[in-house]
Amino acid sequence: MNPSTATSHGAAPDSPLSPKLAWVMLLTLASAFALSQAFRTAASIMGPPLARELSLSPQQLGLWAAAFHFAFGVMQLVMGVSIDVFGIRRTIVAAFPLAILGAALSANAQGYTALLLGQMLIGTGCAPAFLVCTVFIARHFHPDKFTSTSGLIMSISSIGVVATATPMAWLIEVSSWRWGFWVLTAGSLIAWACIWWLVREPVAKSDARVHKRPHPLTALHEMLLLFKLPHTPGLIIYAAVTYAGFITLRGLWLGPLLIDRHDFSLVQTGNVALVMTVASMLSPAVFGRFDPGGAQRVRWMIGLSVLAAALLATMGMLPVAWVDVGFAIGYGLLSGYGVLQYGYVHSAYPANVRGRALSLFTMAMFLGISLMQWVTGLAATLAQAAGAEPFKAVLLTMSIMLLVGAFAFWKLPQKPSPD
Repeated sequence: MNPSTATSHGAAPDSPLSPKLAWVMLLTLASAFALSQAFRTAASIMGPPLARELSLSPQQLGLWAAAFHFAFGVMQLVMGVSIDVFGIRRTIVAAFPLAILGAALSANAQGYTALLLGQMLIGTGCAPAFLVCTVFIARHFHPDKFTSTSGLIMSISSIGVVATATPMAWLIEVSSWRWGFWVLTAGSLIAWACIWWLVREPVAKSDARVHKRPHPLTALHEMLLLFKLPHTPGLIIYAAVTYAGFITLRGLWLGPLLIDRHDFSLVQTGNVALVMTVASMLSPAVFGRFDPGGAQRVRWMIGLSVLAAALLATMGMLPVAWVDVGFAIGYGLLSGYGVLQYGYVHSAYPANVRGRALSLFTMAMFLGISLMQWVTGLAATLAQAAGAEPFKAVLLTMSIMLLVGAFAFWKLPQKPSPD
């Protein structure tokens, strides 16, 4: 899809930006999201050599990967308020240098504590990366294009996940995992400079911020009030496991699974990760384009989550190389169904709190990733201690968590009316 063509009929009616300029700024913002994607999936390829050098257990490896997502998730409330109060550009320009600092610290880490601190800094700096993109789309693109544009940006930004597949595996094999962090540090610095230079934030005529910016405490209070809406709890539980399933598999366990279970080399593992990533890049744009909306969208969300759980359970129960490779790639193809959640959030909350609703939703997603990565690391360690195969425990735990999220979304109240 050509962005300029796709949005020539899709710009927000009251946006002061031309479609071309809106796309330039959006793609520039997406460069930070692409780096965030790379940081959150690097553990899958970095993990095995890093664990060997620093003698890390599966539980420590899971906690290390989870630290990024914990910081990322916790900071969503702060970033959502910051975007509403201070704007998109100021928020990302102020926060993203922490990711640069964290990556440099990780590259020089000599122990586990420094690695955890580096991950926390990276997660904090990356916290607004996708949120600024979704809020920018909501403000400067036509409402009918929100889901499809969000899906396209997710697909484009997946180039960061591509970088942590075969390219990073090759880099680590010829150098070390530390050089992986140094390359990500340099890329993050370039992305931050481009955002500082190219992104500006004119205000749409209908934007309530023209009249008055909310006080930070008021904005935070209004965000917390979203929990009182009957359809928020079910969405939060569902959001906590859907993206977590893909990131926990691709971003943490795929490398150890193929290397330790099937004796794949690091580059062979990177090749599988690359194919899985390419599949996941296509998926959000496809699901975004064919979003059915309304009650049908809800049925898709529940059914696709159950299908994802079935793929993981099959991988856990059948320790066969072609099953793990094929189903991992299949999971990549399926992973884009998560974009349907953004359409749901966009239609379920009024425009004046949509930025806060999106940040609350994103917070749930990334705290869920942190929880799933920590829990699966614990499951692997307990399985090893009991003499059981750790990856079976990991994959079945992930499958159960996905089923719990789908069940909660099905049984708890949903948004009061279809869009």
